[in-house]
Amino acid sequence: MKKYELATVLRVTLEEEERAKTIKKIEDYIVRFGGNVTQIDDSFGKKKLAYEIQKMREGFYYFIQFETENADCPNELEAHIRIMEEVIRYLCIKQEE
Repeated sequence: MKKYELATVLRVTLEEEERAKTIKKIEDYIVRFGGNVTQIDDSFGKKKLAYEIQKMREGFYYFIQFETENADCPNELEAHIRIMEEVIRYLCIKQEE
C-alpha cells in the first residue's frame, strides 16, 4: 500500500457543519477510488493565508492521510476536489515509506 497525504484549505465562510460535510465528501471520494483513510488532522484550524486567494485572507486547514494500492486514486481524487467550491487550495503528496 502506498501512503499519501492530502492537504486542503477550505473557505473561511463555511460553518462547522458545512466543513464536516465537505471533509466527509472527500473521505467518500477516497474510499470510492480504492483508498483507506488512516487519519484526519484538523488541529491547525483557521489560519491566515500567506496571500489573498479569491478575496479571502484566512482558511481552514485539514490534513488527510490515506493509503491505497490504486495508482489512479490520487489523480481521481484531485479531479473531484478541483471542482468543489468549498475548497480553495489542495495538495496531494506521496509519503516516503
